[in-house]
Amino acid sequence: MAGKRMRTGWIGLAGLLLAVAATAQNGAPVRNPHSPGYVYATGLPNGQLPSPDANGNFIIWPAHPAAPEMSVHAGVPQGRIFVLTMTSAASKYYPGIAREPHTFGTPDSKNPRRLIVTTSHPAPWTRTVTVYVPRQYVPGTAAPFLVEQDGPDPSLFTALDNLITEKKVPALVAISIQNGGGDAQGSERGLEYDTMSGKYAEWVEHEVLPLVEAKCHVRLTSNPDGRAAMGGSSGAAAAFIMAWYHPELYRRVLSYSGTFVNQQWPWDPKTPDGAWDLAHRLIPHVPRKPLRIWMEVGDRDLYNPNDMRDGMHDWVVANEDMAKALAAKGYPYQFIFARNAGHVDHAVKMQTLPEALEYVWQGYRPAKN
Repeated sequence: MAGKRMRTGWIGLAGLLLAVAATAQNGAPVRNPHSPGYVYATGLPNGQLPSPDANGNFIIWPAHPAAPEMSVHAGVPQGRIFVLTMTSAASKYYPGIAREPHTFGTPDSKNPRRLIVTTSHPAPWTRTVTVYVPRQYVPGTAAPFLVEQDGPDPSLFTALDNLITEKKVPALVAISIQNGGGDAQGSERGLEYDTMSGKYAEWVEHEVLPLVEAKCHVRLTSNPDGRAAMGGSSGAAAAFIMAWYHPELYRRVLSYSGTFVNQQWPWDPKTPDGAWDLAHRLIPHVPRKPLRIWMEVGDRDLYNPNDMRDGMHDWVVANEDMAKALAAKGYPYQFIFARNAGHVDHAVKMQTLPEALEYVWQGYRPAKN
């Protein structure tokens, strides 16, 4: 699964043509991982990945073959799946909001970093929480677990079936939470995922996890080293924010195309640039926290997709700056720059998720029950 680390900038003509063709179809700007200001990255041979115990920055090339662990294999025990339902009526944290369809917002003329949204209003939500419990779980023991945003995610459950059987990750429970609806500023999803605070982690702690324990007949560990969070886009930002504001709860983070940009709403003067502040204000000036992070961004990832021309809506730059800040502070992290890849690219995820999970869970030692 893991490839040997190599320093190479070479790629075969066929791979290059594949990248050019994909770019022409996608229409998104293609970023060069060797651009000025980007982190230095080790290039890997086409189709290969870094070792799951290697820290640092890596470039993977245009071919993205799915990892073997992303397929169901005969004889591999399959985890049990539980589907739970939650409603805003039962929540003390999120009573629910929604933004009117086909509306967005207007940048504040006095502060272009701030978006004014007038079409958001109270609205109820109903969502599912899909829980994966591995066959190897021993009833009564405290299980390590992973919280995933934007669920459900059957591909994660397949990967865990194989990785747990191969003893590459612990026998962990996966809690795949559906988002609350909508996207970005003024929506329930945006409020939960893009807000720079510990509130979302607290909602998970006090409303989601007790429900999972009661309905799925599992006991979840309170050891932060046995707790991980993951997601894509704003869900990835939420995963990092969970661990950043509550490292006593989460210490392992997995991020695809993280929305580490200025997307927080309502605007908060304490973090005026939203998640963009992580790389530029918070990580550099706060003592290092006990976190371990895996990150990915695509060369055709999002770039200024809205009216806020504030210089803080380039997903590639945001993730590059996160890698730079993490490196400067001495964090253990692995950052993947994926060629021929869009936003939360499906092929890239199918190629990298097993290696990412193995990296994130490096060094885990279960506490005695």
